[in-house]
Amino acid sequence: MAPMTSEPRLPRTLLVASFLRSFAIQGSWNYRSMIGGGFAFALLPVLRWLARRRDEPLDMAVRRHVERFNAHPYLAEVALGAVARMEVEGEDPAVIRRFKQAIGGPLGAMGDSLVWATWLPVTLLVALVMGWAGVAPPVIVVTFLLLYNTGHLGLRLWGYRSGWSAGKEVGALLQGARLGRLTDRLGKCGALLVGVLLGLMLMGEPGFTEPSWFWRPLAVVAFAGGVVGKQRVWRPSALAVVVVIAALTSLQALR
Repeated sequence: MAPMTSEPRLPRTLLVASFLRSFAIQGSWNYRSMIGGGFAFALLPVLRWLARRRDEPLDMAVRRHVERFNAHPYLAEVALGAVARMEVEGEDPAVIRRFKQAIGGPLGAMGDSLVWATWLPVTLLVALVMGWAGVAPPVIVVTFLLLYNTGHLGLRLWGYRSGWSAGKEVGALLQGARLGRLTDRLGKCGALLVGVLLGLMLMGEPGFTEPSWFWRPLAVVAFAGGVVGKQRVWRPSALAVVVVIAALTSLQALR
């Protein structure tokens, strides 16, 4: 989505510095201000640049942003980029405060659903499938780290650029981005990976290849759960698979 107005002038190095600082946004997390201190720390290069050109002292500008703020750490860059633009454009501090209060909750909910509840489990399932398929452990570790961090770094960069591009109109941009649809698609991938992993488990060990009193009812329960619960059951199913794998690995190690 194109920005509503032309972007204000600000040295690109300051934007880069602010974005890099955002990786430490949880460094001063506490129950009073949540990630407010980290938000102010990330915004500091922009505030320092503005303080040299305006009447407001730097410490007063920083204090305005140390106030309580909470959002998902990977999507907080959306608010950070938007607030940076609002500060450069000289927006009223009261408007900026209300903007932060309004956008923090939605960014937290979207981030939790997209990252912690979907992206992280999907990447872990990829690693589990590779492990059960016999891939070397170093390759599994490298693949997981590359896959997970490619997604999380891309989300951070997209968020900051989107916030800076749209400013206080970033809400419309988030609505057009359809992160909920992305979460839904990743959930389907997770359900597919659970099925692949279960298939590999049943075929990978000699004791699982023959039907038994245990595996037949389990297959019926799994089928019924999939029909009734659809995608709602894939996360608990994934957790159950992890528990089973850990138990079987432990039993094999004790033999």
